[in-house]
Amino acid sequence: MIGTLYFLALLVSTLAWGHVGVWSELATRNGTGDGVRCTCDAFLPSSTFPIRDLIVVEETAGEISHRLELEIGKLEEYTLKMTAYAERIVTLTAKVEIMEKNSDDYSDADLEEIKVEIKQVEALIQELQLSIKSSTDVFESLRVQITAMVTTLDKLEKTYDKNLVLATRREYTEIQLKLEECEKRHQELFNPNIGSCAHSGITKLGKPIVSQFNAHLSAGYKYGGWGKDSKPIPDRESMYWYSGYTTSSIHDIRFYTNYKNLILRTPFLHQTLVTGWAGTGNNFIVRENCLYYQINSPFGLAKLNLTSVKYQSRVIAGASSSFSYSNSPNQNFDFSADETGLYVTFAKDETRGKMVIARINEESFGIEEEWITSLYKPGVSNAFMVCGVLYAVKTVDIHTEEIFYMYDTKTKKEYYVSVPFERFQDKYSNLDYNPTDQKLYMYNNGYYVSYHLWFNQTAPTTKQSPIAPNSQNITGNVM
Repeated sequence: MIGTLYFLALLVSTLAWGHVGVWSELATRNGTGDGVRCTCDAFLPSSTFPIRDLIVVEETAGEISHRLELEIGKLEEYTLKMTAYAERIVTLTAKVEIMEKNSDDYSDADLEEIKVEIKQVEALIQELQLSIKSSTDVFESLRVQITAMVTTLDKLEKTYDKNLVLATRREYTEIQLKLEECEKRHQELFNPNIGSCAHSGITKLGKPIVSQFNAHLSAGYKYGGWGKDSKPIPDRESMYWYSGYTTSSIHDIRFYTNYKNLILRTPFLHQTLVTGWAGTGNNFIVRENCLYYQINSPFGLAKLNLTSVKYQSRVIAGASSSFSYSNSPNQNFDFSADETGLYVTFAKDETRGKMVIARINEESFGIEEEWITSLYKPGVSNAFMVCGVLYAVKTVDIHTEEIFYMYDTKTKKEYYVSVPFERFQDKYSNLDYNPTDQKLYMYNNGYYVSYHLWFNQTAPTTKQSPIAPNSQNITGNVM
C-alpha cells in the first residue's frame, strides 16, 4: 500500500513538474533533538499539459483509495478481536471471584499470580486498541487527502496554474511525511516483537502487498529478487536492494537508500558482478552489506563484500546441481537469514534429492553444521528460515501457496502444518524472510510483493522450540 502511494507521488510529480530530481532526507540537529526535512528538486515544463498522464494518475488514485479502504477494514477487524479478548478477561475475572469465595481450595500465591496476569493482559489490550485507533485515523486521513489531491490535479488540467503546481508539491511533501509516520505505526501494530523468537511458529500471512513493477519496468524480467539487508550495517537500516533478469542469472544488483528511492527507481549503487563471478538461480540475499548467491564455476556458494568489493567462493562436498524448486530453475542453493544466523539449503545425490539445511559461519564463509530433512526438494516451490526453523512452501493452485512443512534445527524434528496464503500472480522466483521487520519478500512475476507474518505468541518467554500448534510430528530424529 505505502509503496503504491509513493509510486503515485512519482507519477504526479512527473505529471505536474515535468522532471523530478532525487528525493533526499536532510537530518538536522538542534538543542531539542533530531529533525528530518524532505526536499525534492523540480523543474516546471514548458510543454503543453500531459493529459494522458493525468488519466493514468486518476486511475491509480482510484486503486489506492480502494486499497486504503481494505487496510482500514483490516484494522477494524483487529479492533473487534481485541474487544473479544477483553470480554474473555471479564469472564476470567469472574472466575477469580469464585476462587476468592472458595479460598480454601487455592493458595494466596495462586490468586495473586492470576490477578497480575489479568492486569498485564488488560494493559496490553488497551495499548493495542489505542495503536489500532491511531493507525485507523491516519489511514482515513490519507484517503481524504488523496481524494483532494485528485481534485487539485483536475484543476491543473484545466488551468495549468503554476501556483497550483507549487501548492500541490507542498501537499505531497506533507503527505510523504505522514506516510512515513503511517508506515511506522503500521509496523508497530503488525510486528510488536521484532527480533523475538518467543513464539511457537507462523499462524498466518497477510494479503500480498504489491509495491510496483520491477526497476526495469519490463514484463520480461520475471526472474530476480528484492528485499532488505537482514543484518544492516550502521546507516544502512533503511536500504533496499533489487536484482532482476530475463533468465535465472545474476549479473548485477541495485541498492536504494530507502523505500521511496526503490519505488522512484533511483539507486545509490549499481554493482555489476565482474567477469567470472556472475551467478545463477534466484536465491540471493544481502546480509551485513554482503551479497550471497550461487555460482556455477565452480559450482558452489559465492560471497561479495560490497564494502571491500572482495569476492569469495566455497564448494560444498556432495551438493547436487540436479535438484531445484518446482517453479524456479537453477535454484540449487537457497540462502536464508533469520534471527539466529545465515543458512543455505540444497540437496545431495546421496540423499536422493532430500533437502539439507546448513548453517554458514559468516566470518569464515564455511559450513558449521548440517541437518538432513525428509523433504524432497523438487516437490517444494520455495523455503525460508525463521528462528532456526525451516518453513517449506508448496503450490496449492494458481492463486494459493501453502506453508506445509517445518523442520526445527534445535530439536531435529519435522512437522506437517497448513498455513495457506495468496499469491499476487501465478509464477514467483524468490521468497525470503527478513528478521529486521518480520516480513516475507517475494519476487512475483516481475513485481515487488511482501507479506506481513503473524506468530503464535502463546509461547513462554523462556527459549523453546517454535513448534506450530496442531501440527503433526512426522518424524523424530532424522539425522
